[in-house]
Amino acid sequence: MKILYIGSYTQDIQRIKEETETLVIQCSNGLKAIEILNTHDDILAIICEYNLPENNGINFYKKLLNEEILSKRPFILLVEEHNNRIYKEAYNSGIDDYFVANSTKTEQILIRAKQLSHRCKGLNSASSVQPVKYKFPLTKRVFDVVIASIILLLLSPLLLITIIAIRIESKGKVYYISKRVGRKTFDFYKLRSMRSGSDKLLSQLAKEKNQYNKSETQTKVNLEEKCPRCAKLPAGYHCSAVKYNELDKVCDYWHTHQKQKQQNNNSSFIKIIDDPRITRLGKIIRNTSIDELPQLINVIKGDMSLVGNRPLPVYEAELLTQDQKSKRFLAPAGITGLWQVELRGKGGDMSEDERISLDNRYADYFAGDNYSLWLDLKILFRTVPALFQKSTV
Repeated sequence: MKILYIGSYTQDIQRIKEETETLVIQCSNGLKAIEILNTHDDILAIICEYNLPENNGINFYKKLLNEEILSKRPFILLVEEHNNRIYKEAYNSGIDDYFVANSTKTEQILIRAKQLSHRCKGLNSASSVQPVKYKFPLTKRVFDVVIASIILLLLSPLLLITIIAIRIESKGKVYYISKRVGRKTFDFYKLRSMRSGSDKLLSQLAKEKNQYNKSETQTKVNLEEKCPRCAKLPAGYHCSAVKYNELDKVCDYWHTHQKQKQQNNNSSFIKIIDDPRITRLGKIIRNTSIDELPQLINVIKGDMSLVGNRPLPVYEAELLTQDQKSKRFLAPAGITGLWQVELRGKGGDMSEDERISLDNRYADYFAGDNYSLWLDLKILFRTVPALFQKSTV
């Protein structure tokens, strides 16, 4: 690994250069550094001291950006002692990392430089991947508009009666609008089946009654578990910058790993079992899916399709960032889909993995070259018995 070090050449750097396979090129000022960067394409990272002759490290970083010299190389800033103003300026400028040289071992800074260079390589390779093209079949769109319009017209008397009943039973608007995420974010329409102000209770109910939540033994994160990377280093050394968890010091890598593990154990989906917020009429219109009828307007507008993957609330969608989970968004948002006909009609007894698998299966089918309207028709026919659910999930 080849690193450019800009600033005073310390004994620590010299020792590391002699004892490891890290090749450190040193220069004392920005002009010489630019010359080296223009002639050495194999430099993987830049470590720069804040105090430079007639300049500072942040201004030098901005100069490299303006002249497009960085070429995705990570840039690490070193300061002699912590300064909150410099730290904020470095962060706002986009500098990759910041270390206080006097309180950080040189080996840790070099390890961090290596980690950042690997990350930049990954970003570069990912950028060459061609995005999946989204094609919405014309036959599906025509089918959606025609069938949704016919159903809405035929069921308009039932819709009117339900609206009147909701207004009589409880105060508040008869409809419910929320932001949902499919292939885009849109206003999602439903008949109101809950008492007004129910959204405020969601966070507490999600902890206590979410059917997708894993058991306590599955969700427990062991804070006493040690970083395997740090274990390979000499005592007192860490593979990345040091932070603190609830018990003791922990490296940045392991802190991030534990945080991600905790997030993974918390379900991306929220479905409340026997939701106490639902009104008496709400249970009826949910069990018969009458509350879903206004989504036919979403279909006519082009926000949704009759068949697809259910659109998600923003707080759920933002958690589905991993490839195996975000794949579901290749398919359009739908009123019904494989999830409903396979499991929801059985009373809502399902795991998160099962639901993701069903969503991904339809996404594969829709985004592939073998799409036909026949599968959508079969799903619609199977939806009819699934409309009458066994619970209010």
